[in-house]
Amino acid sequence: MALQSFIEVEPDSHFPIQNLPYGVFKPEPASVARPGVAIGEYVLDLSEISKAGLFNGPILKDSDCFLQPNLNKFLSLGRPAWKEARDMLQKLLSSNEATLRDNANLRQKSLVPMGKVEMLLPMEIGDYTDFFSSMHHAKNCGTIFRGPANAVPANWYVILKSTSKQGIVSVLTLVYYSIFHLQVYRVVPYFRFHLPIAYHGRASSVVISGTDIVRPRGQFAPSGNSPPPFGPSQKLDFELEMAAVVGPGNELGKPIDVNEAADHIFGVMLMNDWSARDIQAWEYVPLGPFLGKSFGTTLSPWIVTLDALEPFACDSPKQDPQPLPYLAEKISKNYDISLEVQIKPAGKEDSCVVTRSNFKYLYWTLTQQLAHHTINGCNLRSGDLLGTGTISGPEPESLGCLLELTWNGQKPLSLDGFTRKFLEDGDEVTFTGFCKGNGYTVGFGTCSGKIVPSTP
Repeated sequence: MALQSFIEVEPDSHFPIQNLPYGVFKPEPASVARPGVAIGEYVLDLSEISKAGLFNGPILKDSDCFLQPNLNKFLSLGRPAWKEARDMLQKLLSSNEATLRDNANLRQKSLVPMGKVEMLLPMEIGDYTDFFSSMHHAKNCGTIFRGPANAVPANWYVILKSTSKQGIVSVLTLVYYSIFHLQVYRVVPYFRFHLPIAYHGRASSVVISGTDIVRPRGQFAPSGNSPPPFGPSQKLDFELEMAAVVGPGNELGKPIDVNEAADHIFGVMLMNDWSARDIQAWEYVPLGPFLGKSFGTTLSPWIVTLDALEPFACDSPKQDPQPLPYLAEKISKNYDISLEVQIKPAGKEDSCVVTRSNFKYLYWTLTQQLAHHTINGCNLRSGDLLGTGTISGPEPESLGCLLELTWNGQKPLSLDGFTRKFLEDGDEVTFTGFCKGNGYTVGFGTCSGKIVPSTP
């Protein structure tokens, strides 16, 4: 029989007992922040459960990790502690366990209606890295800006052929164009996929779902010999992403083995890595994104653990050729997570679905991303955030950003009588994600943000 909770959970709820995602909340505006897990329409206050002495396993019985204002200490304890907590919480919330079910006083203190709480960022994010792990997104963006013959950036590739003079000339051409002409990677495409590209993001501007996003200002590419124009971005975009939350870190100089990387990933969140395409296009060569990305990144409130996602594990795409040994996994897997993006145009009551994608489309796995991040000896820390990059699928309706959906504004979207090339002031973007189990849903809640006008 499927595990059931004594708390009533609707069949389409994202938060059944099979999920139990972690977050941080305030039950009242003046309250101290504390960790919780979602169950149905309630948040279970883990600080109250801890003070009641119910975390009585060998790892957690003397720990104050659930009396902290964030999850970082719990994240640092590693998979044995995570499993101990999950086992205890599923038992505590199960329909045949009396400890909480029959204790009215503890229920009143520990079960808070979700509609009454203020959700906060669940961890202190020391560092944030954003990857570029979707083959479909890479190809589409490359085709938009460089044409189909040179669609995928050479960073994704390793040269397999052309050891002749022609091959050497091609490599020199690559360097010449990328540095001096800002026409990146115009070389003969004798390549295959090679590494997960990433850049270092701005942790200070990562915000919780529901936070308004101020339209960024910056410079754009000039026309002819004119100086670059300056002003509010006219090509503001969403990016459908997910993000891994780092558990135990690693020491400086000691990489994490790709086959042990899962033990360093606590769970996954929805993430919108907002992008100002016009600012980004002018600035990104040669050092990558800066002001076009650093103005805001939105996270959903809940971290869904890898343990909760395990029933939805699936094969990852075939990687051809085989990755280098440090990225070669004994078991390479993704997760079957359905993703959806809705836009509510400014002044409208109803939202329109603009894309449906899936986490399983990612070419590079979470564990490969983490292992690649540390292979040079870089040290990760508990609470660090690793974004997947835009998750686009193979079909037109599965593209993960407006840049692709409108083909850089050439094909405007129709939104119930409105059209959009890029986001306008007052538009609200909402992500959802979920996995369908046998009679239950493991979901991520929502990740939303509204665009507000630029301020001088």
